[in-house]
Amino acid sequence: MSFPGAARTPRNPRQPQGETVAAYDTYLQAQRAVAHLADKDFPVQLVTIVGTDLRMVERVTGRLSYPRAALGGFLTGAWLGLFVGLLLSLFSVEGSSTPIISAILIGGAFGMLFSVVTYSITRSRRDFTSTSQIVASSYAVLCKAEQANKARNLLREIGGVQSGWPARPAGPAITAPPITTTASPGPSAAYPPAVPQTPPVEDEKPEPPAPPSGPPSPPPAP
Repeated sequence: MSFPGAARTPRNPRQPQGETVAAYDTYLQAQRAVAHLADKDFPVQLVTIVGTDLRMVERVTGRLSYPRAALGGFLTGAWLGLFVGLLLSLFSVEGSSTPIISAILIGGAFGMLFSVVTYSITRSRRDFTSTSQIVASSYAVLCKAEQANKARNLLREIGGVQSGWPARPAGPAITAPPITTTASPGPSAAYPPAVPQTPPVEDEKPEPPAPPSGPPSPPPAP
């Protein structure tokens, strides 16, 4: 059954639309923020609560034993037996015994038996009781862009308001072309200046000695 004017849940899952107007650590704070907007006659059908970084948390409540398993099974079966007994009492004939008490005892006995058998099978793998819950690290309050500023102004009274400027998308990296420079003569030339290379000089051969001039001298006397 749907009420007139109520927003319908989309059949195809899609990402929530709108700007982030506030963020809170717990769901109760986000729920309180939406309730505050409703009290200020804000169109809350434009608001969405989004939980980010979902985690499954299992809290251990105690150690499981045969007496505890039997007690829990009996209570569960007794509640079911009470419901069946009330239904049977509606169709019972006047003057007959009320089947409520017997239904509670029978339901409790079956529940206790089922719980003890189940615990004996899974005892080696699961020997404790716990409760599971899905929690989020933070809860963001989103609003349509046309009413986002109004929602921020109203939520300033309770805090948690965030700016709605979207992050600048990262575009493709632009690399500048390499710049080539040529050295020019003058004061801006590299220091020290390059020494000009001279071609190697070939080794010069010694000239033969000149012949003596005049008659040869006589050999010395013995």
